[in-house]
Amino acid sequence: MFTGIIQNNFEVSKIEKKTGLYTIEIIFESLLENFELGISISIDGVCLTAVSILGNKVTFDAMQETLDKTSLGELEVGSRVNVERSAKQGDEIGGHITSGHVEGTAEISHIIRLENNYIIEFKCPDKWMKYIISKGFIAINGASLTVVNAKEKGTFEVHFIPETLRKTTFSEKKIGDKVNLEIDNQTKLIVHTVERYLENSSIS
Repeated sequence: MFTGIIQNNFEVSKIEKKTGLYTIEIIFESLLENFELGISISIDGVCLTAVSILGNKVTFDAMQETLDKTSLGELEVGSRVNVERSAKQGDEIGGHITSGHVEGTAEISHIIRLENNYIIEFKCPDKWMKYIISKGFIAINGASLTVVNAKEKGTFEVHFIPETLRKTTFSEKKIGDKVNLEIDNQTKLIVHTVERYLENSSIS
């Protein structure tokens, strides 16, 4: 379980590409306290397991299913990724609870840079838009964010404050870049409940 509050962003130092498996090495500049093999880490919103630790270099394996569903297959050496360690009992939930199991990817379709604000428009498959509601939660590359404007034709906007830009990689993103999307589970539950109710009402 994660909180959607990105703790830092770190550099990818090595990628070993095998058939159906990428091994990704990341330089952890911090967050190594009580770090051990097998722990779960959110890397750009994807829950991955630490498979080796050498000093401050930590490696993770991403299987084909993960590469197909996420943007991890597009990482390059030198890319930076959002990082969050899993939540502990008693931790403050400053964002919203996320699992690190993403629905798939969205694409950056527009960027507006203002003096003290930064607006990114994302485009995603239309089938997900029923879960993406203005003022609702969304997790993008692991960051818990508020949807500012859910639009038609599969697009929605998010506004970023300077502190979020400092801790994450969003200020480095370009139009056309893909990001990992995890929809809030509570929102999905509510939508499915309402759909079932309406379906049953129409039958009766």
